[in-house]
Amino acid sequence: MSIRVVLADDQEMVRAGFRLILEATDDISVVGEAADGRTAVELCRRLRPDVALLDIRMPVLDGLEATRLLAGREVAEPVRVVVVTTFDLDEYVHAALLHGATGFLLKDAGPALLVEAVRAAVRGDALVSPQVTTRLLRQLSGGAAARRAVAAPAEPLTEREGQVLTLVARGLTNAEIGGSLFVSPSTVKSHLASLQAKIGARNRGELAAWAWQSGHMDGA
Repeated sequence: MSIRVVLADDQEMVRAGFRLILEATDDISVVGEAADGRTAVELCRRLRPDVALLDIRMPVLDGLEATRLLAGREVAEPVRVVVVTTFDLDEYVHAALLHGATGFLLKDAGPALLVEAVRAAVRGDALVSPQVTTRLLRQLSGGAAARRAVAAPAEPLTEREGQVLTLVARGLTNAEIGGSLFVSPSTVKSHLASLQAKIGARNRGELAAWAWQSGHMDGA
């Protein structure tokens, strides 16, 4: 079955370009478009796409607030959101991930990464533009003030869970984590489920944020 996508960007030419790229594949279809954040939220709530691609700077409602409304902690049935933007700003990435986004992509990342970001979101992986991955995740450490705001896990992490968490925070996919640790993808998924339960994270982005904010990545 096709992966159903909603596009939201205030530039019609950008939406047209993304549609051409996505629909050139055999497993993705664009089911709706929006030129502002409020319309994007309404479309997603009505159409329930598999993935929403949201720009940040949009009229009426920006993409970060739209992400929170669609994928935030208070949302009972969150939509998978990938933020796609021109602006390589750490505060945008931080806010997008904390609001529940499963990916963050720059518009100049190229067609292949756009397609892969959609597929990764459906798989439960978080894809972030390679040029910002390490820098942005280090920014999530935020110093002592941010660390005081991070809750300890409900139960101590096992050694293997700590290894998986480190690799998630570095931006690796499930397949890459499995290859690095010599375990199956299903085993990786089991560790991720346990990590999310212990940390109280809803997705990989929140796991990565916790890893950097808590100091887990110090020296990693």
